[in-house]
Amino acid sequence: MQGFHQILFILSLMALSWLTMMVVHELGHVIGGMLTGGTVQYVALPPFGISRTHVSPNPHPAIVVWLGPLSGCALPVAVFAWIGRRFLERKNIARFLAGFCLIANGAYIACGAVDRIGDCGVMLDTGTPIWVMITFGVITVPLGLYLWHGLGSLQRVLDDPPMIKPWLAYVVFFTWVMSISLEFALSAR
Repeated sequence: MQGFHQILFILSLMALSWLTMMVVHELGHVIGGMLTGGTVQYVALPPFGISRTHVSPNPHPAIVVWLGPLSGCALPVAVFAWIGRRFLERKNIARFLAGFCLIANGAYIACGAVDRIGDCGVMLDTGTPIWVMITFGVITVPLGLYLWHGLGSLQRVLDDPPMIKPWLAYVVFFTWVMSISLEFALSAR
């Protein structure tokens, strides 16, 4: 059983990070749609796929599309800053999630600028210059890596069983399972 809780924690945290990143990203699109007079038709949050939000009519697609990655970065960082001051024992989980969201959103926008994938095609079609998209990635990806760097190595977590308390591994796993359940229940089909 040596190492079981560390592996459960790491895998659950990675899966939960992916789902969290999609939720805060899509939340930005929803907020953008509502603030600009658009109508959110549906939000798809597939637990094992790529999320998407459909706004129609969408009077200001540039605002709606940019609020996805902006909120996808800003909200997790704000939560990390808030948690770090109040719940020190949970700070590292919030730090990991914030770093993950910065890296995922930044890489998505910077790389997507070249291939026009997903939101990036809309950004380019609405006049966002490629250099802005790449700059977004150049800023956010290193910030995410910086947050991760402060956590130490994955090997250290695996080599030091007391570092991950069994209850914490189960809480993260249960949170991931509940997130999947909610996404199945709430996601458009």
